[in-house]
Amino acid sequence: MIRLCSASESRAKLLRDFGIDFIQSPVEFDEESLQIDEARKFVYHASKGKLAAAEAAFGLEVPLLVADTVVAGPSGEILRKAKDRSDAERILRLISGSEIAIVSCAHLKSPRRYFLDLSATHYRFAPFDEEDLRRYIDSGEWRGKAGACMVEGFCKPYIRQVRGLESTAMGLQVEIIRPWIEG
Repeated sequence: MIRLCSASESRAKLLRDFGIDFIQSPVEFDEESLQIDEARKFVYHASKGKLAAAEAAFGLEVPLLVADTVVAGPSGEILRKAKDRSDAERILRLISGSEIAIVSCAHLKSPRRYFLDLSATHYRFAPFDEEDLRRYIDSGEWRGKAGACMVEGFCKPYIRQVRGLESTAMGLQVEIIRPWIEG
């Protein structure tokens, strides 16, 4: 049994799909307080902040699992969650026909163990169809999604190449963490 310190339904689904027993207990950490522009450094510091908040809130009686994920755009810029409809369109047009990296950092901590993994999955996309893009933006499904996109949703038919684990792109590199949970 572990404590998933995240409100993410994608992370919870991944743990369920891999048969990992967990309780979900989100923690608060102000990611906006971080003034870091490099994706790997950002997710590391954001996830470390979440780990400190989780440890303060829950202790280590149940092993803690925290993670953070960001999307790095074609020029390496962090593509955060879209603020509004026009920001979602701007971000999606930026990644259409381009390559992005989805970078995740996860920490698993118990009294006996501490494991950290920083992974990236790279996606190359075909240009998005205008009609599909309009429907997706109208749907609002981009809300709350880093880079305004879900690779398991709207973006899936446009994927031309993948390098890395799909679970990393969904926010939690379960295949890498699993042996440490079970060990």
